[in-house]
Amino acid sequence: MAVLSKYCPEIEITLVDINEQKIKLWNSPNPEDFPVFEEGLSQLILNNRGKNLFFSTEIESTIKNSDMVFISVNTPTKTSGFGAGYASDLKWVEHSARQVANYSQGHTIVVEKSTVPVKTAELIKKILVAEEKIEKNINTKSFSIVSSPEFLAEGTAISDLENPDRVLIGGDDEKALNILGDIYKRWIPENKILFTNLWSSELSKLTANAFLAQRISSINSISALCEKTGAKIFEVANVIGSDRRIGDKFLSPSPGFGGSCFQKDILNLVYLSRFYGLEPVADYWEQVLILNNWQRKRISKIVVEKLFGTVTEKKIAILGFSFKSNTNDTRESSALYIANDLMENGANVFIHDPKVSDFEIENAFRNFKFSKNNLSSWTSCENIIEAINMADAIIILTEWNEYKSIDWEKIAKLMRKPGWVFDTRNIINDLNSIKKNGINFWSLGCGDN
Repeated sequence: MAVLSKYCPEIEITLVDINEQKIKLWNSPNPEDFPVFEEGLSQLILNNRGKNLFFSTEIESTIKNSDMVFISVNTPTKTSGFGAGYASDLKWVEHSARQVANYSQGHTIVVEKSTVPVKTAELIKKILVAEEKIEKNINTKSFSIVSSPEFLAEGTAISDLENPDRVLIGGDDEKALNILGDIYKRWIPENKILFTNLWSSELSKLTANAFLAQRISSINSISALCEKTGAKIFEVANVIGSDRRIGDKFLSPSPGFGGSCFQKDILNLVYLSRFYGLEPVADYWEQVLILNNWQRKRISKIVVEKLFGTVTEKKIAILGFSFKSNTNDTRESSALYIANDLMENGANVFIHDPKVSDFEIENAFRNFKFSKNNLSSWTSCENIIEAINMADAIIILTEWNEYKSIDWEKIAKLMRKPGWVFDTRNIINDLNSIKKNGINFWSLGCGDN
């Protein structure tokens, strides 16, 4: 919506939420208060807020005055009931659809923006159609349903929106499709705007995320093989990435993929495949998740093994808590899983992240329902020095730029001996500085160095 406000100054855009505190933060004069960190987002909001971009809790009046409503709510994986652990919980989608049905006036185009299972638009359509009103042969309330999932990546979201590979718009109402398409044409070439039916649009989003996650699990599986054979994962990735048929995207080894979409969308594919009796298809996609979880657990075990088989009451510094750099999103972050494993084994974990606040770390652990034993603890640190002082090991889990230029001579003097550095992102290039200062070093896909 912030990007739309930039390119469509004549369109009034209002974001509504039932969470008053969140809206208050979006309206704050201090961009540091904004709930989401994304490069370039703060400036867009400051440039357009109060002009054609507004944040409000006035849901009823906003819907009533809108010609187009985007449903952009969370669709978490169900934790109980039928489909628990796989299917998406669509209660917020349904709730939003009912609000649109109740409060809208005239004709409203409803855009399904959330990443949802195939056929969700049918649920929305049934709710909306039930509220359509005809008086004296004239429609006083009617709806068009459009699916338009987003293909952005956190950390590069603004540039992805300003110069996308494609924009996808699905539906069967040609007029509604063209109205939304015309908005995007303000800054996006027409040949990048793709039109499909509703079901193809929904399935395309799930499939795109599944394919990207699959590549991450694939290269991570090879990283383990590299460590056993003496091959170097970055050399292997460079070779296969140079093949035009494969390409070099999503071939960086990592402690595992995270974020709000990849795991959830693959679980949806698994559930959908099983629902239609396609067990081999379900098993295939579930293996991508099994490998991802195995990679996290594998790294945790390596840390314990290198520290003489025990981390009980040892200090472990974790550098990076968001699931990737340039975002403060901790959802499904591998740091959560690895920290949990280490605390289960008795470690005291000290966490530093330049963009994830103490409150966000605490909230992430609370939602994760982590388990620890009586000898373990976690602490959020404001700076790197606090995190690594007297640490037995440092684990780099997020590829923030400031971790690439650490003064290892200074760090070595602060660590307990023999100290270890575990680089799960392969961002450290100055190995000589680490070795000459007496630090043991392990990197993903290369092993001990």
